[in-house]
Amino acid sequence: MARVKIREFDAKKLLLENLKQEYRGILVDSSTDLNDLPQRYPWLLEERLVIKPDQLFGKRGKLGLVLLDATLEQVKEYLQQNLNKEFTIGKTTDKLTHFLIEPYVEHEKEYYLSITSERDYDAIHFSEEGGINVEENWDKVTRIEVPPLEEPNLEKIDTPEKIKGFIKEIFGLYRKNHFCYLEFNPFTIDRNNNIVLIDIVTQVDSCGITLPFPKPFGRRSYPEEEHIAALDQESGASLKLTVLNPHGRIWNILSGGGASIIYLDTIANLGKQEEIANYGEYSGNPTTEETYQYTKTILSLMTKENNPNGKVLIIGGAIANFTDIEKTFIGIIKALQEYKNKLQEGKISIFVRRGGPNHQKGLKLMEQTGKELGVPIVINGPDIPMVNIVKKALEALQ
Repeated sequence: MARVKIREFDAKKLLLENLKQEYRGILVDSSTDLNDLPQRYPWLLEERLVIKPDQLFGKRGKLGLVLLDATLEQVKEYLQQNLNKEFTIGKTTDKLTHFLIEPYVEHEKEYYLSITSERDYDAIHFSEEGGINVEENWDKVTRIEVPPLEEPNLEKIDTPEKIKGFIKEIFGLYRKNHFCYLEFNPFTIDRNNNIVLIDIVTQVDSCGITLPFPKPFGRRSYPEEEHIAALDQESGASLKLTVLNPHGRIWNILSGGGASIIYLDTIANLGKQEEIANYGEYSGNPTTEETYQYTKTILSLMTKENNPNGKVLIIGGAIANFTDIEKTFIGIIKALQEYKNKLQEGKISIFVRRGGPNHQKGLKLMEQTGKELGVPIVINGPDIPMVNIVKKALEALQ
């Protein structure tokens, strides 16, 4: 399972369909014919409108990116000024490519609601003072913890029954539709006494729901990622790759979704998160050729530029149930041999930890390869805890 963000457009559409309500929202990008929109959506000419970016980042109001109570002509002017224009948020710069158009809702009161999945429970946060300043008024937010398989007890919330009923209904949809995080800031009640979802931020379990998972604002798309995604589509195994920092000094070839997260969490906990170059995993007993292609792709990224202080490559995993370690290591070794000179030039040290079927043979082959490569290599079997090789690898970066 991976927590991934989805667009506000998709989240609202999903939730309102489950609530048996019509969703009037339009997602536009550079391919949208703005002149054709009123024919398809007559309400664009009949109502006041809201437009804002829909690219998986928050605080759009504070960033001055939300146009409220506008006509269609004003929306078009807004798009002319902002569509495909670069925008900087903190240290991240990217283009604004997708925008959400919705009817503007007159309202006086704003409410805040969020649901978060924690290790042992789901946490509900609610406030009758929502909006852009909710964080400054967090002392007015009520927190309720809901254990697994239980329904929320809302006695602590002093609010009308209509809102309590809404919270319970949303909580049920949260669990049913595999949400990991859901925030309404704000939602409101309109003049017809209907609850209106104004602004939503969401994360879902990527394994539990079929929706588009766009790249977050500021995340580049790399051809190497697309290559691995294509391999993954054709394979019965799992092959995943995300480039986090192409200039990072810590590169990873990790086996198993759970183990891969443990490795990266350990790196982050040791204060080296800025040096993590990539995330991904191979699992499900990939073939030797698939593992070779996967490793070669990561090595091609890792050796594009050298760092005078060197880099480390962690080849790690837990104890496999049915992945043949020898078979996959033969694929990894083939790629390492092809990159022998670049590994030496890049001052790259390799740290290995693996267990499972035929791991003794696989580790022995890796040890022999390390001698042939002429690069520092540390080999560990399942008797060594996974996190221990992370510490050793980080020591090599000093």
